[in-house]
Amino acid sequence: MSAYAVIETGGKQYKVSEGDILEIEKLEAEAGDIITFDKVIAISGGDGLSMGDSVSVTSVTAEVVEQFRGPKLLSFKKKRRKGYKRRVGHRQSLTKVKITGLS
Repeated sequence: MSAYAVIETGGKQYKVSEGDILEIEKLEAEAGDIITFDKVIAISGGDGLSMGDSVSVTSVTAEVVEQFRGPKLLSFKKKRRKGYKRRVGHRQSLTKVKITGLS
């Protein structure tokens, strides 16, 4: 079984291994930059799963692959027989990162 870690970024938690490619909420970094995730919740290695205070000194490094925008999501409201309808679109800004190391 390969080593993995659980990190938190953008208010969400992700289970990552070395070499994984993730689409996460936008980070202020350019393509090719190396970033570090310090908020590690759990890490699994050769000695089992570590959680709590023992993972506070660990970090996960990643390389920014690209900045992009996700698909358009539409929200539609309507009240029947009242002539009321509203349509709103939203596109989330995302960052694609590749996990380079668990330390």
